[in-house]
Amino acid sequence: MSNTTNNKKELSPKQREELLDRLKARFHKNMNRHKGIQWDDVASRLQAHAEKLRSLEEMERTGGEPDVIGFNAKTAAGSGQAGEYIFYDCSAESPKGRRSLCYDRQALESRKTFKPKDSAMDMAAAMGIEMLTEEQYRALQKLGAFDTKTSSWVKTPSEIRKLGGAIFCDRRYDQVFVYHNGAESYYAVRGFRGSLRV
Repeated sequence: MSNTTNNKKELSPKQREELLDRLKARFHKNMNRHKGIQWDDVASRLQAHAEKLRSLEEMERTGGEPDVIGFNAKTAAGSGQAGEYIFYDCSAESPKGRRSLCYDRQALESRKTFKPKDSAMDMAAAMGIEMLTEEQYRALQKLGAFDTKTSSWVKTPSEIRKLGGAIFCDRRYDQVFVYHNGAESYYAVRGFRGSLRV
């Protein structure tokens, strides 16, 4: 069972206001991440989907520094809404409150001793977010230099996971590298980054 706070509980009006203020300040400070997107449009969407604020608060609380990195107009089909804004964890290093985690529940249960406190996949699910894929991670790295001292688990293809492995990425020598480890491994400098669609 994940020890992440239950994300079903709604934020208080004060918490909501403080979170929106932090998101707005970060949005305006990093305009290169979301060219052509207006904060007022994002804020309106967030107000209309208050359930997503709990996930953003969890991203914030665990050190992810979530920010808008794009807009997906295709998601509008059949949903009755005009696309979705996409948030990624944009902290310079892998989020501090999400490190020392093995990859998933199966990996956590396979460890007999020195179990970590949680798994990355379980924590992401409890927060209501998706772990970044390798492709999404590479897209994030085009917006800045992330994980120059840390690394982040990324969603692992099932063929690799079936064989006991999991993949993670980092940035060194101004390049993005993809590596593998046993899924049950965990390190103080490895966390995970997530995405949220609103």
